[in-house]
Amino acid sequence: MCYRLIDPGSEWRLHHQWFEESAMGDLLAADYSLVEKNALYRCLDKLLVHKQALFSHLRPRWQDLFAASFDVLLYDLTSTYFESDPPSNDEDKRRFGYSRDKRSDCVQVVIALIVTPQGFPLAYEVLPGNTSDKTTLRSFLQKIEAHYGKAQRIWVMDRGIPTEDVLDEMRQNDPPVFYLVGTPKGRLTKMEKALLELPWHCVREGVAKERAMRRHQLKWLWARLAQLSTMQLTREELLMKLGAARAKAPAAWRLVTIDVPASGAIFSYTLNHNKLRQVRRREGRYLLRTNPCGRDPAELWQFYI
Repeated sequence: MCYRLIDPGSEWRLHHQWFEESAMGDLLAADYSLVEKNALYRCLDKLLVHKQALFSHLRPRWQDLFAASFDVLLYDLTSTYFESDPPSNDEDKRRFGYSRDKRSDCVQVVIALIVTPQGFPLAYEVLPGNTSDKTTLRSFLQKIEAHYGKAQRIWVMDRGIPTEDVLDEMRQNDPPVFYLVGTPKGRLTKMEKALLELPWHCVREGVAKERAMRRHQLKWLWARLAQLSTMQLTREELLMKLGAARAKAPAAWRLVTIDVPASGAIFSYTLNHNKLRQVRRREGRYLLRTNPCGRDPAELWQFYI
């Protein structure tokens, strides 16, 4: 508890670093076994059954101590992987799935978290590692409403989380459940012509950073393709190295047309100028969808980032 209040961090850091660098051992007349890592994780297991009671206790305390408000909620998912054998128990949540850590060879769990813009958590769930992001939101909406009541909250989410059906349910709810969500790129393409005729105003300068990232990736890919074109490789080796280049620079790969003949270990590549022009026009530009009206676009953008 002292660690959480004084210098909060992970159990690993408490075990590996913090206890040794603090005077807590002397103050508590305890040795290093107090922070042995397995003992720390077993403590978390004991807390699990009290999870909901803890959130119920902490919410009003955060409100009183820090004037925390809960009208804007940020919802996101992450994953953590395990370098272990796949579990034999069907109830074990460790499963192979989409790996945000680029470790598709490892089993993982998905962690869903709801926090306020100030970082105060309201709820979390540990889900099986093969859980699709799009299947998680509905249950969390019900959980928060059941525990904290109906209110005019704004849910801020990444574009890959809600489905159109769930967004429609949020609009139809009484009272409506407000949301702020990014637009998938495929949908943006369909709406682009109509949107170009509407008034726009800049709420954040972001073009230079995105343009620099794209240039850096494209420069690396172009140099790598030039390097591969001079190598003496078998067809299989060539395809594997092209696949590795694509995985390392996926955004830049979409801007290059690669032609690999049906036989042989040769290829040609050209820059797709039409796609490059389209990407340049869209750099630093995002389309956020929301259902509360009359809010300042700059305020909504600040919520989103």
